[in-house]
Amino acid sequence: MKENKQNRKTIVIVISILIVLLAVLGLTYAYLSTTLNGSDQIVKIDTLDLILNETSEGINLDTAIGVSDSKGMSLTPSTFTLVNNGDKAVDYTIYLDDMEIDSTDTRIDDNFLKYNLNKNGTDSGATLLTRIGTNPNRVLDSGTIEGRETNTYSLNIWITDEVDGNYSGQVFKGKLRVEVSQERQTVAEVLLDGVGENGAINTSDPDQTFITGTDPNNYIWYSGKLWRAVSIDPSDNSVKLVTQWNISAINYSSGSASFEGSYMEEWLNDISVDGFLGNLREPEKFIKMDSIWNATMMTDETTKPTETTLVTDPVGLLNIYEYTMSYSDTTAINGYLNNVINWWTLTPSDASYIWNVDHGRTGGYSTVYTNGVRPSINLKSSVKIAGGDGTIDNPYRLNGDDDTNLLGTLLSSRYSGEYIRFGTGENNLYRIVNHENGTGTKITSAEPLKKDGSFISSTFGNGIEYSSSTTIGSFLNNDYLNTDNNYLTDEDISIIEDNTTWYLGTIGAGTNYKLAKYTDTTGTTLTSSITTAKVGLLRYGELMAGQFDSNDNNTHYWTLTPYSTSYVWSVSYYGRMDYFSSTVANGVRPSLNLKQNVIITSGDGTLQNPFTLALP
Repeated sequence: MKENKQNRKTIVIVISILIVLLAVLGLTYAYLSTTLNGSDQIVKIDTLDLILNETSEGINLDTAIGVSDSKGMSLTPSTFTLVNNGDKAVDYTIYLDDMEIDSTDTRIDDNFLKYNLNKNGTDSGATLLTRIGTNPNRVLDSGTIEGRETNTYSLNIWITDEVDGNYSGQVFKGKLRVEVSQERQTVAEVLLDGVGENGAINTSDPDQTFITGTDPNNYIWYSGKLWRAVSIDPSDNSVKLVTQWNISAINYSSGSASFEGSYMEEWLNDISVDGFLGNLREPEKFIKMDSIWNATMMTDETTKPTETTLVTDPVGLLNIYEYTMSYSDTTAINGYLNNVINWWTLTPSDASYIWNVDHGRTGGYSTVYTNGVRPSINLKSSVKIAGGDGTIDNPYRLNGDDDTNLLGTLLSSRYSGEYIRFGTGENNLYRIVNHENGTGTKITSAEPLKKDGSFISSTFGNGIEYSSSTTIGSFLNNDYLNTDNNYLTDEDISIIEDNTTWYLGTIGAGTNYKLAKYTDTTGTTLTSSITTAKVGLLRYGELMAGQFDSNDNNTHYWTLTPYSTSYVWSVSYYGRMDYFSSTVANGVRPSLNLKQNVIITSGDGTLQNPFTLALP
């Protein structure tokens, strides 16, 4: 495993700070004060200074009982500044840690304490100390401080009157600690420095430096999705990424193999809530919006294509040559881009067929049929790595997409694909789909529902239109919502919107994905084929209506989109979409909308650390 050089530097810095930092926050039953030994205390880390101000006069509590939030926030605060004296941006995290108390003292429980942190004139608001973690992981603030920039802070801590309990004579002592990461490297620099023992760098093509191998350390987490870095463009050090899994599944076009003007191009670059680009985080900040995609027709997948057919778009697909180069030092079956499911490439094999990847193998596939979609983007050369080591369990995080302190943040501000701890037992992981209703958050289970380790199944019903009274709709709006069946908790159910509109437009062969929701392909008028229910299903072409695993993945799952008057679409276990009679049994992957005021209480939205949620 490749060692993360940035983390190694941070550890050294943390140790040095723990040795020299002298600030002490002392709280007794009736008094909270900041104690500074001598003059202003300055901790220097290269160009970064943490300055604890001598002028802080402490915080006085008027009574020996808890106080209101308004009183606590009006007390005289402790003040400090963070100063970057250098020219380059630096990452930082400020912690509030416990200090050792006298053996005769009893430490007050964090449950009785609230705080307010004012940063550059903006209050965090009265918040229980327990909301920012437990010692030694109480995060007061984190982020990036630019060169020559100063952050000014003031901190109030008080005993809250909202929690009953006996805290007479108890004390709190704490200290501020700062972790600092040194100057970051760009994505290209990190990848070219090495991709692990199961990967290699192939420089045989002067136009693209390819990452090859069976499982290189090239995993990247960006905008709620896991990506693989495929190549670096030597001309500008931009980095081409492709999603690790199928984000959705649609047909390519109505018959033509041309990428330009296809349903595929439209879906990938759709900036509305219905498409891919519109659900990415700040694409202008991270992505080369004028990326050029080589969509030249090829009859041989291993030959480098000429630059005959070039299309300029923010988002595209890998062409067939880029796929074959990814396993140039191994075999297609063992190559890291073989995820054992089916997906489109960008390359026509003739006028009406596109090269697709089928369990690692390649072949032509008709554009009117459906297939999995693995979007591809080019990261700007200026994008830098903020953390991680490039492995699947610790993917690289990008500067600006590595939020850590999201306590109290509205879930409706987060991004498609991010993970949520929701539900119970083996069904306790969900993902954000989009914000279709504008204020809330649509989510779906991370995989179809299971019972005792096996996927459950259900027929769709007696017809092709979903409703809360059809077989699968009745299950989702009754049994699934019954806590006795151990799918959801009472708290989970309390944050679900009672009524959501579900769109039931029909999608036939070679039909534009927009017709699942709209009356025509302009996307201006919603279809009148709708139903209202608390719980529904994903629809054809919707984000997250793909396959995200190939291990123990042996079930199709229903969407709510009709194919015809007799059949309904489902997502197949091999990544495409199939249509079935409504009397066939398929897997069940519920979708629902959460209320607009749901907040994040912990987590960073990754698979390793999903969000936890609550109503404020």
